[in-house]
Amino acid sequence: MSKSNFTRRGLLRTGAAAGAGLAMPTIFTGAAWSGSHGGFTNAPTGSTVTLGFNVPQSGPYADEGADELRAYMLAVEHLNGEGDGGMLNTFSSKTLDGTGILGKKVEYVTGDTQTKSDAARASARSMIEKDGAIMITGGSSSGVAVAVQGLCQEAGIIFMAGLTHSNDTTGKDRKANGFRHFFNSYMSGAALAPVLAKAYGTDRKAYHLTADYNWGYTTEEAIRAATEAMGWETVNTVKTPLTQTDFSSYIAPVLQSDADVLVLNHYGGNMVNSLTNAVQFGLRDRIVNGKQFEIVVPLYSRLMAKGAGANVKGIFGSTNWHWSLQDEGSKAFVKSFGTKYGFPPSQAAHTCYVQTLLYADAVQRAGSFNPCAVVEALEGFEFDGLGNGPTLYRADDHQCFKDVLVVKGKENPSSEFDLLEIVEITPVEQVTYPPDHPQFAGGDLGTCNPGA
Repeated sequence: MSKSNFTRRGLLRTGAAAGAGLAMPTIFTGAAWSGSHGGFTNAPTGSTVTLGFNVPQSGPYADEGADELRAYMLAVEHLNGEGDGGMLNTFSSKTLDGTGILGKKVEYVTGDTQTKSDAARASARSMIEKDGAIMITGGSSSGVAVAVQGLCQEAGIIFMAGLTHSNDTTGKDRKANGFRHFFNSYMSGAALAPVLAKAYGTDRKAYHLTADYNWGYTTEEAIRAATEAMGWETVNTVKTPLTQTDFSSYIAPVLQSDADVLVLNHYGGNMVNSLTNAVQFGLRDRIVNGKQFEIVVPLYSRLMAKGAGANVKGIFGSTNWHWSLQDEGSKAFVKSFGTKYGFPPSQAAHTCYVQTLLYADAVQRAGSFNPCAVVEALEGFEFDGLGNGPTLYRADDHQCFKDVLVVKGKENPSSEFDLLEIVEITPVEQVTYPPDHPQFAGGDLGTCNPGA
């Protein structure tokens, strides 16, 4: 892909790099990352290389974790030349050829994050120290992502974040060894607000229920900022425990307020349960301030929609990717995943599969598994063919910038998988922000750590 295409779309017009433009990633040879650079953590010496897949196999995000693991296993198959190759055939970078990574067959180990930061760190540490994992990826919680990203920075291991939506991951808690393909809270607000204003008007009173950890906080902040800028009033914000399963005690006070919109800053099982309780309390049937009461779910997934059933009909939200996209990369991935597992992939599966390919490709282009070579290969990397259109891995914060989807629950789904419809593909320019934006303030990438 030409750089001019990205410049035309505005991808390179942010931050300090705007004046000079971002340089294309340097292509290294293996020799350039030996000798003076010394060794690095878990440098592969045999004919195989081990990746660590750290996903929630228990806890409120277990459904997402199961789909992530499916995607990781599919990515390993494709990297090793098995199956139909999936997105290897559509990826704009053509270095991956089905012979593993740098000629080494890809193997993997798995861990259970339990959707708990301490458990996730322990499992990642075990994969690094006992299993020799050269890269760690996964997670469906931003609290987990931040914790594991910090561990990988200390250990000299690359962390390719899985599903993590909090601004903090590439904001105040960004790390040089960490990279995020998934979109973030700010992007959800920037994409959703215009759609909500058009659908519900600019004179609204919003009540927020927010998961009590860093993802919830930054999502609430982003949605508040975006909706208040268009005229909405925030009447209350209430934190809810991540372990909560019955949200009745949190829904009841909404009825006593003058709010006419409920924003559920919840994900996974939390969102399924809170939305179900809200519908049971009759919120969707209410008229408040002369308006139909509405519910908004800032971060959506197909798995959540399936769990919530008919309750999602007509409810707006945003998503990183959806299996109904018709670009060649998305179609190739959906075909591969569907053939293997019998149903379409979730956005969690998509981002995890893509991160695995992006890591492998960066190693291949760099000619080395050295983390610092991988960092330089990924920083400023522009690619296409992996869904979402042209994408930039911004060097300033290791955040991917790409189009964002606004979706809503389908009124008349044709199958148990056809639950969300794309109402807008928000162009990347609308969700791009400067690296020093206040919602991302306080972070410092630091320098790459190769470890040993």
